[in-house]
Amino acid sequence: MVSKTVVVGLSGGVDSSVAAYLLKEQGYKVIGIYMINWHDTTGLLEGDCPTNDDIIFAKLVARKLNIEFHTVDLSDEYKKRVVDYMFSEYQQGRTPNPDVLCNREVKFDIFVDVAKKYNADFVATGHYAQKEIVENPDGTKIYRLLAGADKNKDQSYFLCQLSQKQLSIAMFPIGHMQKPELRELAKKVELATADKKDSQGICFVGKVDLPTFLQQKLEPKQGDVVEIAKEFYDTIEQSNDYKEFCKPIFYYKRNGKKIGKHNGAHYYTVGQRRGLNIGGKPEPLFVIATNTYNNTIYVGQGKNHPGLYRKALFIKLEELHWVNPSLKKNVGESENYLVRILYRQPLQKATIHFHEEGAYIVFNELQRGITSGQFAAWYIGEELVGSGVING
Repeated sequence: MVSKTVVVGLSGGVDSSVAAYLLKEQGYKVIGIYMINWHDTTGLLEGDCPTNDDIIFAKLVARKLNIEFHTVDLSDEYKKRVVDYMFSEYQQGRTPNPDVLCNREVKFDIFVDVAKKYNADFVATGHYAQKEIVENPDGTKIYRLLAGADKNKDQSYFLCQLSQKQLSIAMFPIGHMQKPELRELAKKVELATADKKDSQGICFVGKVDLPTFLQQKLEPKQGDVVEIAKEFYDTIEQSNDYKEFCKPIFYYKRNGKKIGKHNGAHYYTVGQRRGLNIGGKPEPLFVIATNTYNNTIYVGQGKNHPGLYRKALFIKLEELHWVNPSLKKNVGESENYLVRILYRQPLQKATIHFHEEGAYIVFNELQRGITSGQFAAWYIGEELVGSGVING
């Protein structure tokens, strides 16, 4: 019997290294490929260029495991599909999640095309997620995306935009493991990455000073910083209509007070504290809203400012995505789910109402920092069944 071929995205980190090791132990023909997706160092924090050492580590792991190793430059496509999207979203006052886009557009799309050149049957990554295959009576298969066993490292959220086609060829060899267990295994088999720190920052770019990074395409533009007092919210009459909860509050201007200037509303996001450079307040200032149309930032004092909290969010119909299409809901239906709007956020109880214009997610408890452009993902138990881009 000829063993199946798996291409592993060797990133130079410990997770993908152990993924490659496990697959080889299971009898697969393993090929390691390092993706070069970014060259520009503009805005990168000093000493944090991810490609400087990662290729060397990936080569060392491939040599240790005695597997074939290659590099591939996908930077042109990465720029078009991920970075240009980022700039466009920030310009519109939204906060994108490049890691989600990177998985949908690069790791499980253009990288799959690369893998096919090596006659790969599957593509594997070092994500802390799991896949389950359910066969229907008619012989068709449903690929279920499940949370990783390590709840502190579960990365299913970052895979929330994958399709059934993408999941059909995906493998997540370490999804059943705990991180400490994985580190111990890496040490035991003497992988060069055993003690290497986990990467941080934008997928394939690294940790960046965001305003500097964004200034490559988004020019600075001075505008007003307007403070909204907590007392203002005590006078807002909350509606029982959940659609009202989703509407961004842009009538701050007549209730706020100008307290300073900023260099561009598109450089800021809801919940941000650093970078305002305005002091002298009893409590720290946080961004509670941005408006790129009038180039205004709205801020409030204290991490518990009511302007940071909302009850619901909205996702446009065209931006709804069902990872498991067999569980798709129809217009007019409502369902209870567990929802996550940020990586590592504990799952939140919510009801999703499906309408002709899209979906309204109404949470049981107020949520801090709901941000347009980010992704909401909903689960049934351990299974991530759908997701969408937050629009309001």
